[in-house]
Amino acid sequence: MSTSTLVRSLAMAAGLLLGASAAQPLLAQTPSTGGPSPQAPTSVPLDGGASLLLAGSVAYGLRQLRQRRR
Repeated sequence: MSTSTLVRSLAMAAGLLLGASAAQPLLAQTPSTGGPSPQAPTSVPLDGGASLLLAGSVAYGLRQLRQRRR
C-alpha cells in the first residue's frame, strides 16, 4: 500500500468519524410543553411576492437581450 493511498484512507476514515460524531447533536428532541401555542396559523402572501419577482426577472432578461443586440 503506497503512502498516498494510506493517507487518503486515513483521511476518509477521519472524515467519516467526524461526520458521524457531528451528526449526533442533530437528533430531534421531544417537544416541550412550555411556551405559548399560536391561535391561528400565520398567513404569508407568497403569491404576490413570487409573481412580482417573476415579472421583474422577465423584464430584466428582456432588457439584457435588447442591450446585447445593440
